[in-house]
Amino acid sequence: MYGKIKILIFTALISLVCIRLAAQPAPAIDENIPYLVTFGGNSNTSWGDDDFCQVFFCLIPENYTRPVFIRIYDPDTGGELDEVKGEFDTKVRFSVYGGNGCWSEEDAKAINPVGNFKSGQLLASKTFGQDAGFDKKWYTFGPINPMEGEYVEKFKGRIIKVIAEGISGDDGNLYRYYLSTNPTANQEIEGGNIFTYEYTFRLANNVNHISQIYPFIDDKTISIEVSNFDWDNDGLIRLISVAKNGVICDVSHEDNWIKREFPIIEQEKNTTMEIQFIKKQSSLVRNNNVAVVVKNQYGETLPFFVIPLGGAPVYTPKIMMRSVN
Repeated sequence: MYGKIKILIFTALISLVCIRLAAQPAPAIDENIPYLVTFGGNSNTSWGDDDFCQVFFCLIPENYTRPVFIRIYDPDTGGELDEVKGEFDTKVRFSVYGGNGCWSEEDAKAINPVGNFKSGQLLASKTFGQDAGFDKKWYTFGPINPMEGEYVEKFKGRIIKVIAEGISGDDGNLYRYYLSTNPTANQEIEGGNIFTYEYTFRLANNVNHISQIYPFIDDKTISIEVSNFDWDNDGLIRLISVAKNGVICDVSHEDNWIKREFPIIEQEKNTTMEIQFIKKQSSLVRNNNVAVVVKNQYGETLPFFVIPLGGAPVYTPKIMMRSVN
């Protein structure tokens, strides 16, 4: 009887893990990040958003042909979730793009919203201000035909781009995404994923909080440059991989970028790394927003997948042994 109970518990735990890994929210549950954040275009960068724009890409597997929906939680800028500066006066425009070039255009993957970053074909767009009708509620773009996305061979799927752009005002809009098969509920697409090249997000107001994001290191990378913006001295940022066990990154202060370079060894190629954000416990830094970018030795940005490719990294030390006479 005891053995059967153990099997049932184990099966339930495996099912829970599979459900969590299959889901496609951004931020993902396992990232432990409360919200994405985009400030109005008249804001000050010292609030933690360096460019008032955030670009995400939704990856739909090539064998999926049914309509998809991009859902946004709390898209308006107003209410208790958002960060007010005086009075709410901010408008944020969410836009969805597909077609050739929506991902492959180099400006779309750059860290600054300049040039042709709105590449591809505009499929839908909506601007939100203060609107109680969308406070703590979902807004849905779609249905979107996956064939409207740009096919990318190396991802074996089609990509739809979604841009959040602070048009006016100086408040912070906190929100989440979900890539769904359903317009009114969050239902995952098997094999789907969401990724970005510059991750701007809110940390929890909890000194015991640890968040993590997952950059993917491809096979041509021999070194990476990890950059963070406006960390506000809020504890530690550290790097974990199959070969690095909590290497400490340099951290930024108020309204500045800081970067540090790390070598990549052969075992780390084609694997996911984990960047952990560990808040300091001596005093609470409230409403801390931070931006993070990882580049390779060519200056190319590397993607953060909300569902880490190959799973989260597990440090695997190599133990050197020698005989003793």
